[in-house]
Amino acid sequence: MNKKITIAIDGFSSTGKSTLAKQLANNLGYVYVDTGAMYRAVTFFAMQNGYINADSFDKQTLINSLPNIQLHFKFNADLGFGEMYLNDVNVETEIRTIEVSRFVSKVAEVSEVRAKLVEQQKEMGKNKGIVMDGRDIGTVVFPNAELKIFMTASATTRAKRRYDELVQKGDKVTFEEVLKNVEERDHIDTHREDSPLVIAEDAIEIDNSHLNREEQFALVLDLVNDMTKTL
Repeated sequence: MNKKITIAIDGFSSTGKSTLAKQLANNLGYVYVDTGAMYRAVTFFAMQNGYINADSFDKQTLINSLPNIQLHFKFNADLGFGEMYLNDVNVETEIRTIEVSRFVSKVAEVSEVRAKLVEQQKEMGKNKGIVMDGRDIGTVVFPNAELKIFMTASATTRAKRRYDELVQKGDKVTFEEVLKNVEERDHIDTHREDSPLVIAEDAIEIDNSHLNREEQFALVLDLVNDMTKTL
């Protein structure tokens, strides 16, 4: 490895962005940042405080409360990645529920929330040697990233993966419920005014509908190696 680079991984929900990013970071000795966890943590905070529910969303109160939200990742050696802490409390498990998934795209639409988190994300990557995944990493957070990946798969394929994951954790959900959530998040993510989910012009698009984790990892690792050889 000649030089450390910035790797930006964007894509739709449940495309395995975080799994791939973790694999790459562990293999390369890079820092891994799951930006989705950051937005989920803010969403969990809003839910805890009654700012958002199925019937209403008090955006202004959430915006006013942003200075009271402290986020950081703490590395867990047993898991091999950093867990999300919200105001010094480990919320890694709590933020992965279908309940948080229902509201996270709505919270991520709020410009003030995005501004706060993007600022933190840019700071995290200033020294390169980082793998970051999310929705706007290659377009907004790191527009000059040396390698940009955009991951996609059919909504049905993604919903099945998410459903299996939730069931394995013991969550009581239906496939139809998960598929509806995936489709709703796709619509919100691609239609929001602030930093909508789009593929960067210089990103490499990967449809992993028919790829397993090992095949996907090998494909992207080859791209990383090719990129670093030219620097």
